Amino acid sequence: MKNAALFWGWLLCLGCAHYPPKIIVKVSLTDSNRAIKISGFDRAIIADIGRDTANDAWRSLLPVYKMPADTDLKDDQNTQPGKYSVEDSVVVFTPDTSFVKGQAYFVRYYPHDQGVDAWQYIKDKKRPGSLSYTDLVFRY
Repeated sequence: MKNAALFWGWLLCLGCAHYPPKIIVKVSLTDSNRAIKISGFDRAIIADIGRDTANDAWRSLLPVYKMPADTDLKDDQNTQPGKYSVEDSVVVFTPDTSFVKGQAYFVRYYPHDQGVDAWQYIKDKKRPGSLSYTDLVFRY
């Protein structure tokens, strides 16, 4: 939980800057397609969050989902069970069961660098449906 506080502290610092840095998050398969790498974050921030953050915190920050056949049901999916780890400035997610060949999955990323200051981000997170997100789709 200490690292979750660091993450929120980092977001508060973004609110202080006039132009927050642009973050481009990317997802790619790794480890012979048995895991994914989520990259594009600042190395120091990831190191602080990843130092001793529990798996549940990562699941709320960067949840991974199986894409349903009916994409209108994306918001009703359960998160993929698995393990998160940090390697350098990259978050690695290894699912408990292997990715299925031909199946689409997505990582839900909540960007906080789109002209909204950190206070607005925190305030919006408390209101259902008000927080924007980007679904980063990948397929094995």
